Amino acid sequence: MTDLKQQHAARTAGKTEIDTLIVGAGQAGVAMSEHLSKLGVPHLVLERKRIAERWRTERWDSLVANGPAWHDRFPGLEFDDLDPDAFASKERIADYFEDYARQFNAPIRTGVEVKKVERNADRPGFIVETSEGVIEARRVVAATGPFQRPLIPPIAPDDKRFTQMHSVEYRNPQQLPEGGVLVVGGGSSGVQIADELNRAGRKVYLSVGPHDRPPRSYRNRDFVWWLGVLGLWDMETVQPGKEHVTIAVSGAHGGRTIDFRELAQQGITLVGLTKSFDQGVASFQPDLAASLAAGDENYLSLLDAADAYIARNGLDLPEEPEARKTFAEPACVTHPILELDLAAAGVTTIIWATGFAVDFSWLQVDALDEQGKPRHQRGVSSEPGIYFLGLPWLSRRGSTFIWGVWHDAKHIADHIATQRKYSAYQDATQRSVEAEAPVQAATRLGAR
Repeated sequence: MTDLKQQHAARTAGKTEIDTLIVGAGQAGVAMSEHLSKLGVPHLVLERKRIAERWRTERWDSLVANGPAWHDRFPGLEFDDLDPDAFASKERIADYFEDYARQFNAPIRTGVEVKKVERNADRPGFIVETSEGVIEARRVVAATGPFQRPLIPPIAPDDKRFTQMHSVEYRNPQQLPEGGVLVVGGGSSGVQIADELNRAGRKVYLSVGPHDRPPRSYRNRDFVWWLGVLGLWDMETVQPGKEHVTIAVSGAHGGRTIDFRELAQQGITLVGLTKSFDQGVASFQPDLAASLAAGDENYLSLLDAADAYIARNGLDLPEEPEARKTFAEPACVTHPILELDLAAAGVTTIIWATGFAVDFSWLQVDALDEQGKPRHQRGVSSEPGIYFLGLPWLSRRGSTFIWGVWHDAKHIADHIATQRKYSAYQDATQRSVEAEAPVQAATRLGAR
């Protein structure tokens, strides 16, 4: 054998072979498995911990879904123990995905970590190195989602006086040392954590940047319904200038519209985008009022679009004039804090609610750009046989929502099934040879 073949034989001794390998058994992996099962595609799902592990152990204790139970689910199973308009707890969501996988007997192996994926050099498919041996797969679906590597910006101070953590590490107020808290990030995570800490009696500073601020509900319809009927979930590209804008929405406390001025009235001190730290002094951009105004514009534009939709379709939905009432500008907005001596202000903790980055270092194939981000079209990679699922804007705005990932998985599964049909095609000569094989075998047996 050649050296290449000898190396391959050594690596794949006792290997498992499968048509399609799915990496990750969160909502993306479970959805992918369901669609492949329906299409009869042999596949295996590997999960390094438990099904929906991130919902269980990488979220704060009080987290609930950001969408109501009637919306944040897959088509094949309802939350039959919840009111349709309730917001499921993180534990209930994790249980939901386990139940969903169980109902179609998803081929999931937990406790197995994928360490490396490489393309075969001399034939189709990939060699996958795992914590429990080698798998050879014709196709690989990276269904690990967008929350892989917590992002803490380089401006984070190297100062032992302060406890610092990413939002993925936060669990509850009792976890933190006594004292005030600076929460950096005004998206859903930052707002909900800041609100919880404030309710627990902590002094809280919340650093707010550009954001969208939809109504939790308007005229008896949740905002997820409005985004649906207005076609906004199906937007295929990010609007220019909105690439790094977070969305401030929450299902906590039964679901409430987030209003930063209301949070300020309740005791949270708002500051602008965090700029730097110098010897324990935090500096903030003078952009707080502008960020709040842009959030208001986003909020009011959705109300306007909803009103127009109701009028255009003759719907009998109650008026809600109070939705347009605004809180007075708090002092922290009219006289913004641009510098804060954290120790003097009693701040002992900094929580970075600053998002995540993807980490596909295990995927050693030609499917990533120079920054390590996937190259794909609706999840179909530039590297034949590699697929991505669960990423923001994979095909549309709704791609990272539970229902959105289910529909994206269907598109990828259909693509895989189509490629399998092409691979199985035989031309006339091949069909003739295959047809003759049983006859020749019977002739040989007869000759005996």
